Amino acid sequence: MIKLYGKLEKLGGDLREPQLYTLSSNKNLPERLRSNHAFLVGEGQTPEGFGVCLTKDATLDAGNSSRNIYRLPDELRYLSDGDVVRINPSNNSLHTLFRGNSRHNTILLTEQCNHYCLMCSQPPKDIDDFWLMDEAMALLERIPPETTNLGFSGGEPTLYGSRFIDLIRRTKNLLPTTHIDVLTNGRSFKDPDFAKALGLVKHPSLTLGIPIYSDDPVRHDYVVQAEGAFDETVRGILNLKREGQRVEIRVVIHKQTIERLVETCEFIARNLLFVDHVALMGLEITGFTRANLDKLWIDPYEYREKLADATHVLNSYGINTSVYNHQLCVIAKAVEANYTKSISDWKNEYVEACQGCTRMTECGGFFSSSKLHRFSDHIRPFRTS
Repeated sequence: MIKLYGKLEKLGGDLREPQLYTLSSNKNLPERLRSNHAFLVGEGQTPEGFGVCLTKDATLDAGNSSRNIYRLPDELRYLSDGDVVRINPSNNSLHTLFRGNSRHNTILLTEQCNHYCLMCSQPPKDIDDFWLMDEAMALLERIPPETTNLGFSGGEPTLYGSRFIDLIRRTKNLLPTTHIDVLTNGRSFKDPDFAKALGLVKHPSLTLGIPIYSDDPVRHDYVVQAEGAFDETVRGILNLKREGQRVEIRVVIHKQTIERLVETCEFIARNLLFVDHVALMGLEITGFTRANLDKLWIDPYEYREKLADATHVLNSYGINTSVYNHQLCVIAKAVEANYTKSISDWKNEYVEACQGCTRMTECGGFFSSSKLHRFSDHIRPFRTS
C-alpha cells in the first residue's frame, strides 16, 4: 500500500497558502520554472528559486533558513521527479495528486453525490468542495502529455454541469493522447442536451463507467439509496451512446446484487448490447461498506459458479467483459479468460496465505482494506506440481 497523504515536518519558511508543486531533483531546472517546483534535496547545496524544498534526510537541520523546507515522513519517501503534490502549510500536510511512474492516477473532483450507495468507498459529504475542480484544472497543466491513462471520480463529477464538460474539453486539449476514465452514476445524462454537450467535445478516448446493480429497478434504487435512479441511469446510457460516447457498465457484486447477477447480465445483453465494456467487480471494504458489512458481505468463493454463469452470458453475446477485484484462487477456471488485475497499486496488497503462490504475479490481490477487515476463507496458494 502506498500512502497518498502525510504530515511534513517544517524546517523553515513562511509558506501561507496551499500550493501545487511538481517535484524535481534537477538542479539545472531553468530559474523561470523553479517557483512552481518542489526540489527533492539530495547531496550538495540546494539551488535557489524553488517554491519548496523537500528532504528525506532525517538529520538535516535548516537552522534559521527563510526558505520553505520540509522533511518528508517515511511513508512519503517514494515521491520522485514528475510527481505532483499539494502542500498545505496550515497543517503541514502533503497530498500526492499525480505519480509519474503510475498508471493508476485518479483525480477526485468532489465528495458531493446524489447517491448514497450502501457500499460507497468515498462516502458523500454535504460540503462546498468545488475548489477541487479548480485544482483539477490547474493539475492538468502539470501532467505530462505522454501519460497513458487518467481517471476522474467523485462523489458525482457531473454535478458540476457545464464545468464538467469544460474539464473534459480541457483534458482533450492538454492531454490529447491520454485515455480518460470517468466514474459517474450517469443520471445527469438523462438530459439529452447534457449528453449532446459531451459528445460535441469529441474526446478521442473517453470512457464513462456507470453502475447498474440489478435488472430490478427497485433493487438497484435500494443499493444506491435513490428513488428513480435506475430509470435515469438507463436513459443516461441510451443518450450517451446516441452521442457516440464509450460506456462501461460496472456491477459490484455483494449480498444485495448476487441473487440476480445472471439476470442483470441478461438484461444488459438484451437491452444494452451496444455498451463498450462490462466490469463485474468484487467488493472494496472501506467507506460505507464497513458500516453495512452484514448486509453486503458474501465470500466470493460461494458465488464462483454464479459469477461464471454471468460471465458466460456476457461472453455469449460478444460483450467485452472483465472480472475485477477478485483473487485467482476463488474464481472458477472458466472465468480466468475475463480476469483482470485491476486494483490500483497504491491500495493493493497480498495476505500471508498468498506467500509461495506460483501465480501471485498474475493475481490482482486484495484491497488493503480487505486485508484489514474481511476476505475469503478460501485463499490458497497455487503450488508447482
